[in-house]
Amino acid sequence: MRNLISLFSIFFFFAFSVTAIAQPEEKEKEVLSTEKPFEFRKVENKAFKDGEFLKYKLAYGIMNAGEATLEVKKVKKKIQDREILHIIGRGYSVSAFDWFFKVRDKYETYLDEEGIFPWLFVRRIEEGGYKKEQDYKFFQNEEKVEYVQKKVEYKVPHGVQDMISSFYYARTIDFSNAKKNQVYEFDSFVDGEIYPIKIKYVGTKTIRVDAGKFECMVFHPVVQEGRVFKNDDDLTVYITKDENKIPILARAKVLVGSIRMELIDYKNLANPMAKR
Repeated sequence: MRNLISLFSIFFFFAFSVTAIAQPEEKEKEVLSTEKPFEFRKVENKAFKDGEFLKYKLAYGIMNAGEATLEVKKVKKKIQDREILHIIGRGYSVSAFDWFFKVRDKYETYLDEEGIFPWLFVRRIEEGGYKKEQDYKFFQNEEKVEYVQKKVEYKVPHGVQDMISSFYYARTIDFSNAKKNQVYEFDSFVDGEIYPIKIKYVGTKTIRVDAGKFECMVFHPVVQEGRVFKNDDDLTVYITKDENKIPILARAKVLVGSIRMELIDYKNLANPMAKR
């Protein structure tokens, strides 16, 4: 159990698309300087808003292992004169599980409100004695990411996501015309590389959890076999069949047991829930 938000990450790191950035010759620089200003992409977002709060519980086998929360806050400070949402994700093991594997994780992303892409990603994790600090600055208009602690830069495509922003960008995807076995993709930057993740739509199902009974879309994230999961269908995620597109339940078979994550609380949603 690397962290209690890992199921979010596994589900919402989608696809891989590295673009090479050519360096212009001296003659071309004058021409480039007369071009139109960089145009940031725009994404229609009806899925979430300022103030949204989600809380999940996580069980490892029959044991209650921990909880995870996600919270969206609007910030006054702008980045490059653009409106920003500050998203905070926390994962922590419960006291009864601390003796086995103590987790105290915090993830943050500063998300472009109009383009639904990150400008800054902050990771502070403490997992079973292992600690890590990781800050990524995203220069979306320059198609690069700076790893602050190591002072290293990476080339990335415009609109690339991070571990937390992937979760929110995925919720803006239109699944209304999804066909069985259709695969959805997008780019996410994780641990110094653009990470190839895809998800496959497999149908709909009514799911009952502590928070209620919900109409859901069912997805299988496409994962690398033989690492944590044996097969692609060892991880199943149930997403509300409404405009919120909130994960209600995730079930995973891992090499050493099973993990279950389910929604237990939610506040300030952008839309009514597909609740029965």
